[in-house]
Amino acid sequence: MENRHILSALSYFSVFFAPFLLPIVIYFVVMDREVKHHAKWAFLSHCLPIAGFILSWILGLNSIFNGGHMSQFIIPLILTGVAYLVVFIWNIVMGIKVLTR
Repeated sequence: MENRHILSALSYFSVFFAPFLLPIVIYFVVMDREVKHHAKWAFLSHCLPIAGFILSWILGLNSIFNGGHMSQFIIPLILTGVAYLVVFIWNIVMGIKVLTR
């Protein structure tokens, strides 16, 4: 197994222990294009749920303060949780896929 496969998979598996830090470090330290590609996608996939969470909070709080119901706040948070679960599973699958190549 090559080092580039291990580093690429580690970028995806970092969702367990250092979701933002490790892919950024790997992206800027390693010179291999394939590893950079996987580190970039891992970082973006780690950012997606956070962006969705922030957006759902903004939309939810806006709807509550403008006379909306609490369900308008909870539904986006539930959808964000589902999106996070999908991204979490996707990172695991991609890490395994990179390791088995």
